Amino acid sequence: MSSPQQTISVAGENSLIVYFGDKPGAAIASQVAQTAQQLRESLSQVLIDLIPSYASLLVIYNPLQTDHNAVRKSIRQALSHLTDDAISESNKAQGSLVSLPVYYSTESGPDLQALADGAGLTTEQVIAIHQQTEYRVYAIGFAPGFAYLGEVDPRIAAPRLATPRQKVPRGAVAIADRQTAVYPAQSPGGWNLIGLCPQRMFDPNANPTMPVQVGDRVRFEGIDKQTFLDLGGEL
Repeated sequence: MSSPQQTISVAGENSLIVYFGDKPGAAIASQVAQTAQQLRESLSQVLIDLIPSYASLLVIYNPLQTDHNAVRKSIRQALSHLTDDAISESNKAQGSLVSLPVYYSTESGPDLQALADGAGLTTEQVIAIHQQTEYRVYAIGFAPGFAYLGEVDPRIAAPRLATPRQKVPRGAVAIADRQTAVYPAQSPGGWNLIGLCPQRMFDPNANPTMPVQVGDRVRFEGIDKQTFLDLGGEL
């Protein structure tokens, strides 16, 4: 089911980019993941890399083995296999379900109280709502292992901080607008911090290097302080 919203453009001498729509969402993420999987199979001998994003897929190939026209044909064929039924089923089941432990508290989440106050909720309600949602990995970017997850329940959605922090700790669980994420390493950041996750989101020595991929689903599971420390978390 190729859609008028799906367009294929030249991105470089050996790359094409597929745009799936204007707004990210579960259906778009599903189409990106499905198309990437099909292209890994159909272009396996000539493919250099596939880079998925919110609503696009960059296809990089070996120009010594193929060309734009052949790759474009493969992409169109992959898009033609996207059916309404397939998309519906993919939204329900595609990708791995990953559970991430979180120590939620005002100690580990310095913005938790302010976010709760702004939403007219208690901190316990914010924590419960954050755990109730199953999030889709829309994209990985900003830093290796930084997975953009959506969509956050509108009751706890919050704008980015007016003044970003110079240092956000590794493992910080955060909210910005309708997205949530876990910071994979210490870095500057302007998202609202509500807890800490002891799970490493990027480890270059591990295989795989990241616990989640685009198209996966994520649930957060609250843990207490001692469990957080026992799992290798640092305060």
